[in-house]
Amino acid sequence: MLSIHVVRQLRDFSLDVALSVRCGETLVLIGENGAGKSTVLNLISGILAPDRGDITLGERTLFSSAARIDIPAESRNIGHLFQSYALFPHMTVAENVAFGLRCRKVPKPEIAGAVAEQLRSMHLSDLADVNVGRLSGGQRQRVALARALVLEPELLLLDEPLAAVDMRARGAMREELRDRIRHAGIPCIVVTHTLHDVLGLADRLCLIEEGRVATEGTPEEVLGMRENGFIASFIEG
Repeated sequence: MLSIHVVRQLRDFSLDVALSVRCGETLVLIGENGAGKSTVLNLISGILAPDRGDITLGERTLFSSAARIDIPAESRNIGHLFQSYALFPHMTVAENVAFGLRCRKVPKPEIAGAVAEQLRSMHLSDLADVNVGRLSGGQRQRVALARALVLEPELLLLDEPLAAVDMRARGAMREELRDRIRHAGIPCIVVTHTLHDVLGLADRLCLIEEGRVATEGTPEEVLGMRENGFIASFIEG
């Protein structure tokens, strides 16, 4: 289980967010651009540090301002998929997926086996030696997800995971992504601006407004709040 309460002063407002996500649960964050959604992910993963607060994942404390604990990002064992996917364009599919394992000094035979298994599960085996610059958006999305999952993370953070996927392929990719999240059985937070992503991925939904949790609950509960201006426009699309 992930539990966080983080505070960080941003340019236009102070972000102050408390959230929890159970194992096997997907929490989706929605809100206006600049509301602080991606910042929440960056604070959890360790890319940014809160001014104060606490972040715990399972039995581990990743950050505590009171206890002066701040585990480095590379030691948090979190899979963070960025909106741009952040793949290495000069590397092949297999090299991209293997990158994190190499950084962890995993023995080469173990890397080869783990990468091959991820490529099989993501239907990428035939593309193992292809440079990622030649891939479609959907293929790059699968490579980025494979690179995150091969590390056996304790938490997944996905920032606009389908933004680079062709519109015609998004439905199938959304179903595949949901299956992979469920199979991983770990907490997951997804940031999206798309109603279809909410309906296809969310167990719980959270609206962030200017760095605060405006409301959270089941997708039906949150989307039913038509009196909220953002929710109304989000549904109307």
